[in-house]
Amino acid sequence: MRTIHAVAGLAVVLALAGCQRTSMTDFSGNSTSPSPVQAQPVPTVSSGQLAAPGDTSQFPAAPVSGTAAVGGVTAPGGTEVAAATNALDVTKESMVGNWRVSNAGASCDMFLTLTNLGSGSRGGTRGCAGELTAMGSWEVAGKQVVLKDRNGNPLARLFKTADARFDGSTNGGQSVSLSR
Repeated sequence: MRTIHAVAGLAVVLALAGCQRTSMTDFSGNSTSPSPVQAQPVPTVSSGQLAAPGDTSQFPAAPVSGTAAVGGVTAPGGTEVAAATNALDVTKESMVGNWRVSNAGASCDMFLTLTNLGSGSRGGTRGCAGELTAMGSWEVAGKQVVLKDRNGNPLARLFKTADARFDGSTNGGQSVSLSR
């Protein structure tokens, strides 16, 4: 029985090998070659001097209205700028644990761990509304605590304003406070 299977398999392989076209001839036996590919025009390369390092002349001027942006989070009246300049030092280890969150007049709970999750550490909320419902991780960057969604995108930035208190705002401009 095995011999029959081996012979049948060999016959199928040889039959399929005979179906392959290996030469460049047409059906009447004349040799053919593929037509040449036409060259395409290449644009000219321009050259010039790069701006000197530290030259900011190609950037737009900073906003001067009543709105201040710090790290991508906008807060009315510059409250975030004041918090950033007066912020106390923060360590990742001091953030671990349960926090009471005040967000846009409502309160909820936040839990922060040291378990790695992407570029930050795992965290989550319970009973929160708005943007903080999507919180999945957090990290300390300098003197600020960045709350992130489950995809690693920043949701809010907070600064340490007292021994067990952090204040900041969400990307949508809502104020956020953490306390123990």
